[in-house]
Amino acid sequence: MNWLLLSRLLGLLGMLVGGSMVFALPWAFPGCGVANTFETQGFWGIVSSIGISLTVGGCLFYVGRKAERTIFRKEALAVVGLGWILAGILGSLPFLLSRAMIDDSSRMTFVDALFESVSGFTTTGASAIKELEHPSTIPRCVLFWRSFTHWLGGMGIIVLFVAILGQLGAGGKALMKREVPGPINETVRPRVRETAMVMWAIYVGISVTLVVTFLVEGMSLFDALCHCFGTMATGGFSTYNSSVGHFKSLPIELTIIVFMIVAGANFSLYYAILKSPLRKEGNRFLVRFSPLMKDPEFRVYILILAVATLLITVSLFLKGDHPSLGESLRHASFAVVSIMTTTGFGTVDFHLWNEFSKGLLLLLMFVGGCAGSTGGGIKVIRVILFQKIVRLEIEQAFRPKVVRPIKIFGTTLDESLRHEVVVYFGLVLVIFISSWMILAAIEPETQWTQQEHTKAEKLLDCASAVAATLNNVGPGLGVLGPHSNYSDFSQQGKLLLTLLMLLGRLELFAILVLFVPAFWRNQ
Repeated sequence: MNWLLLSRLLGLLGMLVGGSMVFALPWAFPGCGVANTFETQGFWGIVSSIGISLTVGGCLFYVGRKAERTIFRKEALAVVGLGWILAGILGSLPFLLSRAMIDDSSRMTFVDALFESVSGFTTTGASAIKELEHPSTIPRCVLFWRSFTHWLGGMGIIVLFVAILGQLGAGGKALMKREVPGPINETVRPRVRETAMVMWAIYVGISVTLVVTFLVEGMSLFDALCHCFGTMATGGFSTYNSSVGHFKSLPIELTIIVFMIVAGANFSLYYAILKSPLRKEGNRFLVRFSPLMKDPEFRVYILILAVATLLITVSLFLKGDHPSLGESLRHASFAVVSIMTTTGFGTVDFHLWNEFSKGLLLLLMFVGGCAGSTGGGIKVIRVILFQKIVRLEIEQAFRPKVVRPIKIFGTTLDESLRHEVVVYFGLVLVIFISSWMILAAIEPETQWTQQEHTKAEKLLDCASAVAATLNNVGPGLGVLGPHSNYSDFSQQGKLLLTLLMLLGRLELFAILVLFVPAFWRNQ
């Protein structure tokens, strides 16, 4: 392990996180459409956080300033894993130093702040804050930082890191491959810095479009920015306790649905669309969307969303969860898209729905978005590949001599990739079950304060919490519905869930290797 290089890169990353906090400072001043008075604690809390982050980053950079710049596999894994942990720790400082509160009587602990920060960067959207709408609980400028961490983590802080630096050589590709989710990474091309810059340019362009749309629909600039960050990063942090349901606006809900679908698709497809030639029709030029329509993952992604929406709409209407078919379709479509893209916004409390609808939403948490998107979960492409692998294995059970290649994107699936997909599914299952049992064991019964909650419901709540954090969804079932939060979980429980968020965002291996002693040896 090249410790000096690791120190240098982590130092640069720390300074990048500290510099990003500057964007939250203007929201402490009156006249920004949010605060009526100057938010002293919030302002100085963020200023102090910037100073600490720059100091820590500067010291790490100074220690490794003379390190070689060649990044190998080990260093790439370590930078990504430790970099996200460092970002989470530094990102928690504004919550702590501004003396943010969970509610009117409880101040955030370090674990609470770390949970909130990591939830933001990993685009999970799980929150430990009970009251969001009063500046006395959390300053508006800190609330902006909370949502801004979504936007930074959505496309990836390491991708931004590579785009800004541009002097990492082949090491930049190694970093990008560990950062951009998905087993088949079409976005990582030989010119890595250009790829990172293009991805961020597309991300920024779509985000600006969404903010303008929100403003036209009547949102304030503060709400438009914060909900844009949550939508484009498929994160789900809102500025209101009732999430998107606060607005009670069908146009806003439809806009968020469309952009959640956009954010849950592979961003390399949008790059392919930009490169596609325009088609002239009369005096108009039309963009060709064939890269989207030809992509098998995108087609399955849309198909799953459509079928799940149809099933839940019918179920809600027939079971009487909503009075009309239109209302059932409205809330079912929003919930399905929000959960499958792992955004986690909510319009209604879907925990009150019938068991079939809740069960289907739980399954969608594991599916997630497409590879190369800002969504979490297992990813649609892995679901497609796993289905193909299982089908072939079943056929080989009665035709052992059959040899049939598995193809995806027109190419034959490599044996190592087949192995990786199966191992990934197995690891997700093992981590889910073991974390579920651990969480159920360490959570005291007194945390379930409502009298009607039984031990069986506690078990469901723990399973839902693990699924929602491991897949970077945020809200779950039971006490973790879209209008609820994680404040009732114990400190040790929140630490476990924080680890699960990191595992899910970095697709397991960049975090798991950090616990292997052999990884840190020089041999």
